[in-house]
Amino acid sequence: MKKVAKSRNFTRIRMKNVNPSLPDLSSYKKEIDHLLHRVEEFNDLFDSLSEAYIMLNIENKITYANQSACRLFKLTPEEILLGKIIEESQMICLPLITTIQNLKHCNQWILQLKNGDIKQIEYEKNCSKRYDHRILKLQDVTSKITFSYEPIVPMQLFLDVFKYAVDSIIIYDKNGEIMDANDSFCKMLGKHKRDIIGDNIQEIISPYSLHSWQEGMEKVNQYGSFNGEVEMFSNDEFSLFRYVTSTNKQNNLYMSILRNISEGMMMKQRAEKSEKIFAELFDHSMDAILFWKDDGLIFQVNEAACKIFESTHDELIGSTIGSYVYKNNQNFKNIFRKFREIGEIREELFFKMPNGQIKLLEFTGKKHYAEGYNLTIFRNVSERWQIETELRKSEWKFRKIFEGSLDGMILWTNDRIIDINHAGTSILGVQKKGSLKDSFEKIIIPNTEKELIELLNEHIELAMLNESEISTIAIRYENGEVKHIEFATRENVYVGTNFTIIRDVTEKLAMEEQIRKSDTLHVVGELAAGIAHEIRNPMTAIKGFIQLLQSSVKEDFSTYFNVITSELQRIETIITEFLFLAKPQALKFSNQDVNVIVRETADFLAAQAMLNNIQLKRNLTKNDCEIFCEGNQLKQVLINIIKNAIEVSNDGSFVIINTDRIDHSFVKISIIDQGPGIPEEKLRRLGEPFYTTKERGTGLGLMVSYKIIEEHKGYIEVESEVGKGTAFHIFLPIPREG
Repeated sequence: MKKVAKSRNFTRIRMKNVNPSLPDLSSYKKEIDHLLHRVEEFNDLFDSLSEAYIMLNIENKITYANQSACRLFKLTPEEILLGKIIEESQMICLPLITTIQNLKHCNQWILQLKNGDIKQIEYEKNCSKRYDHRILKLQDVTSKITFSYEPIVPMQLFLDVFKYAVDSIIIYDKNGEIMDANDSFCKMLGKHKRDIIGDNIQEIISPYSLHSWQEGMEKVNQYGSFNGEVEMFSNDEFSLFRYVTSTNKQNNLYMSILRNISEGMMMKQRAEKSEKIFAELFDHSMDAILFWKDDGLIFQVNEAACKIFESTHDELIGSTIGSYVYKNNQNFKNIFRKFREIGEIREELFFKMPNGQIKLLEFTGKKHYAEGYNLTIFRNVSERWQIETELRKSEWKFRKIFEGSLDGMILWTNDRIIDINHAGTSILGVQKKGSLKDSFEKIIIPNTEKELIELLNEHIELAMLNESEISTIAIRYENGEVKHIEFATRENVYVGTNFTIIRDVTEKLAMEEQIRKSDTLHVVGELAAGIAHEIRNPMTAIKGFIQLLQSSVKEDFSTYFNVITSELQRIETIITEFLFLAKPQALKFSNQDVNVIVRETADFLAAQAMLNNIQLKRNLTKNDCEIFCEGNQLKQVLINIIKNAIEVSNDGSFVIINTDRIDHSFVKISIIDQGPGIPEEKLRRLGEPFYTTKERGTGLGLMVSYKIIEEHKGYIEVESEVGKGTAFHIFLPIPREG
């Protein structure tokens, strides 16, 4: 066996307090070596002793053990040096060794070694007054107490039962001092084992039970065992325990086995209380509760069941649930069959009461196999059914209105479209299926134009701020079509959902514009009718006197007379245009070739074009362009527009005149100049009276042109780009054959 490590604390060497000089160091070294040699000899002697010895320091930790002690405990020196003695109980704690029992009255330990052997060791204390150490002499007395192989097995069995028993077990002496306790007892008190050992058992017994406990102990001493009931302190409160106490007269030790019966009594009380509560709940429950047998016969009901089924208690008992089912017996049979298969059900059925009332009842059924009965709870949901029916009707009405509305309707949240009706998809040109995944902004403005998105967001913000808002936004789609969409939005019509009505007001705005122009024409016509004749009378006199003056004056004033005559002709032209607006003209429509009219008009204006250094370029279609029209008026329109194009064109540029046939519906005449172009804000006002882009223009010529084309059932479109020029497109209908 490995030698125990030497401890230099084993012997203290007391030396005089001297201040040695350098020559004396060698003598001190020799003395120290001599003393160390003696310590080593003493350790060898101590190690060779047949008796087992261990040494404890002031903290009761093992600081030395000889070879015999190592053999006794079957531990290595290093393992023994990890041990200690618990001073209060004098119990030894060693690694891998279990203390079965500590007999303080005879200084004995009963231990189970790490290999499972049971040993009873007697110890003898030797205290040194000179040093702060204690020496214990150990002796194995296992064989002296008639330990044999047979009792060892029961002892091991006892130890296992003691440790792992569910019941609380304690071992104590005749004075009541607790020597050992199992885990259940420690758990019962809520304390650690080391805090329990050494306490007196009477300290945890209720004062009310102490006398009966002492009487029980007297019977134990008289008969060897006793069982009874005692109230003990457990988990911060007193509980009632049933106990059995026995004694071993050889070592004067007592063992009590205790079982807490408070919980059982409480459970019994709870069961009785639960039964009472159930009876109260059963009788006072607002839901109808029925107990019935497998054949369907009802044998117990509560008061609520009598009210729901409009029957007395006696009428329900003995009847069957099926006798109350209304009409659909087949459905009830299916439910009953399903209940028998799976043992539980949750359904709804209509029931007819004895007074003829029809009720929709929701019921939950549970089959109790062990008890041999079935439980069903009924609840009257007729009111809910009526409300749901009304809601479905309301939803159906809303859906019919929503889908049948001529206006587009959109239900939306902050992140997606909830629903959109057919009119909405038609106005926006989107598919309903794909729209429900997109956001409100995305389906309204698919081309992601920043300016339009900002306008829409401004509309939404105003709607959120004012609860509702109406705005009109002009949206250009990918096919080039421009729609004026009116948005009427109300925020939060129900939780988190907004509602928007959309209308395509493009035609409405165009009509309003036409009405505004018509009103203007009407005013101009009335004005013209009132003043045209009044102006012409003095004009005739002025023209006559100018002619007389021109023939009678001898000086050369021809320049002045030419200017006066020219301006008078201009006034005459304006008056003629006024009169054209003021009264209906006698029109003579006939089938004429547009190319011929364009060619004659272009020839007529060729001289004026040359004077302005402008070239007229004609691109006439070879297709048939015959239309039903008034030729002179159509020439007037072409003259007005071509003259405007010549006047605004840059020096040396072209005015292009094109004709084309559009399918079988229209003839298109295009007059294109290379002038400065017209800004968009001015482009919208073309055709209004007295609105012109020329310095000396009146705007009446273009207004007359619009009116003539309108009377021919056609229309005019204008395209212009600033800096590049303007194009007037005249569309005239082709008469249908037959």
